Amino acid sequence: MNRWDELNHLFSRTGAIVTFGLNALYGRHQIRKGVWGGAWDSSNACDFMNYTVLKGYKIDSWEYGNELSGSGVSASVSAELYGKDLIKLKDVVNNLYKNSDLKPSLVAPGGFFDKQWYAKLLQVTGSGIVNFVTHHIYNLGAGMDPNLVNKILDPHYLSKVSETFSNLSQTIQQNGPWASAWVGESGGAYNSGGRHVSDTFVNSFWYLDQLGMASRYNTKVYCRQTLVGGHYGLLNTTTLVPNPDYYSALLWHRLMGKGVLAVGSNASPFLRSYAHCSKGRAGITLLLINLSNQTDFIISVQNSMDMRLTVEENISGENSFVRGLKRSVSWVGSRASDEPLYREEYHLTAKDGNLQSRTMVLNGIPLELTEDENIPNLDPVRLDVNSPLYINPLSISFIVFPNFDAPACA
Repeated sequence: MNRWDELNHLFSRTGAIVTFGLNALYGRHQIRKGVWGGAWDSSNACDFMNYTVLKGYKIDSWEYGNELSGSGVSASVSAELYGKDLIKLKDVVNNLYKNSDLKPSLVAPGGFFDKQWYAKLLQVTGSGIVNFVTHHIYNLGAGMDPNLVNKILDPHYLSKVSETFSNLSQTIQQNGPWASAWVGESGGAYNSGGRHVSDTFVNSFWYLDQLGMASRYNTKVYCRQTLVGGHYGLLNTTTLVPNPDYYSALLWHRLMGKGVLAVGSNASPFLRSYAHCSKGRAGITLLLINLSNQTDFIISVQNSMDMRLTVEENISGENSFVRGLKRSVSWVGSRASDEPLYREEYHLTAKDGNLQSRTMVLNGIPLELTEDENIPNLDPVRLDVNSPLYINPLSISFIVFPNFDAPACA
């Protein structure tokens, strides 16, 4: 258990929120190719959890199994068996933590979404057993696919995964409304991600778009594969220097609050937009993703009783045209004060315009570790709220409106 002790020392020092996965195949046997049956042997899990409790280690949640749902990945277990195991595991957790102020949640199944399988699991377990329903997403396909960059920059391709989010949300509402959805694992492209893609700037178009989309479908937690390891690691596996997605995750974490605001639009599909209540402060934060390689978007925002965005598209090599854009939004804003209003802008681009650069640029400044190997300051530029908002081709922007009074964020 020395390794587990060392890890918990790290968790304690860093404030990590820990979900630990338990082996759901222990004691089972293969009854036919790819399908496992028989009784789950919980002794190993019980001993491990008991040791964790005795040592006083804080575990936020225990997850049961990994990629065994539906037809599984190399192995699968029926939803009926899985559900019965979860009822048993819940009793174990309740017993082990009966004298503890902290009672971890139970998370399952940690696999790829299969509507019938997930529905059956929730029906078998019933109310109060599974707290969070996890699924894995690798919607970009194999890391070796030479078309990864094209997929990432194709808004229609990125939108396809919304069907998975929607179906899971409906499945939970219909069969287990006491539970919430998590993305338990996602790295864009599977098999360690794409070399010179997953560890470069271009991957943030996929990553931030999926964070925004997941939030729209009431996803409570999104676990990125991985912190260190493979091409999709947030840190370089050799130097531990942050890859571009690390800074994307950090800005999302700092700026985007839990309140999700609906934004309807008839703008070009290449302009992706998401809105949240700002984190830890008044106002709202917009995430704007320009997937176009030739179109600038110029957006005028009026902070009035009905928020209105007017978009002007400037296409390189052609005459520009202006499109009046009415957006149907679920939130209403008004001026919070008569003081001068401003907004904060965080514009992200690739160094030297190379989408497959490992260096992200924030407001014209490359994001590199300081001489002391600390994370650099992520400072916005502040502009008058009534000035036009420019979104350059192949760029990502977080825009904070601290004076926007949205009732949904009160």
